[in-house]
Amino acid sequence: MIICVDLRYSGRLAVNKANRVLGVINRSVVYKRKDVLVKLYKSLVRPHLEYCTVAWSPHYSKDKDILERLQHRFIRMVPGLKNMPYEQRLIQLHLWTLEERRVRADLIEVYKMVNGTSGIHFDSFFEYDTDGRTRGHSKKLRKKRFNTDLRKYFFTDCIVNIWNALDERTVTAATLNSFKSGLERVRKSKQMGLL
Repeated sequence: MIICVDLRYSGRLAVNKANRVLGVINRSVVYKRKDVLVKLYKSLVRPHLEYCTVAWSPHYSKDKDILERLQHRFIRMVPGLKNMPYEQRLIQLHLWTLEERRVRADLIEVYKMVNGTSGIHFDSFFEYDTDGRTRGHSKKLRKKRFNTDLRKYFFTDCIVNIWNALDERTVTAATLNSFKSGLERVRKSKQMGLL
């Protein structure tokens, strides 16, 4: 059974819900401390923007910008950060961009599939790269070739290069939490556009 999802519609719904919740937080919280606002944002707003992103993650820049603008709006609510650039504000609040969070969610799903802890079978979407090349880690995935752009932005096609760029220590992590820690370490050390 194939389920078609209108990405624009799903993203728009997510933004509308998150925007309403953010408005309620802005109107109802009188004393706006940084730590309180971040906890409210992480628990009440961000889940709307990240729910099932593996299925509906946007690939057009304009759609990504719409989602990111909502996080910009939240960060402007936090007192004392108005004169800083967006990237510095994220560092101050210990937040990732929403694009980085979506890539992280995709990588976590691939990790679960590789280790058999996901409800989705690995063989249905991926296969290991057995070219015999020595570069990279032991769980490299094969990038499939397509004749059309129809699958160009599909989850299984766009995540392969990012997964293959991870180091051995991260992809062979024993637990999901250690894999997440590895992603944080990779993000800090490389500062690549992947995470």
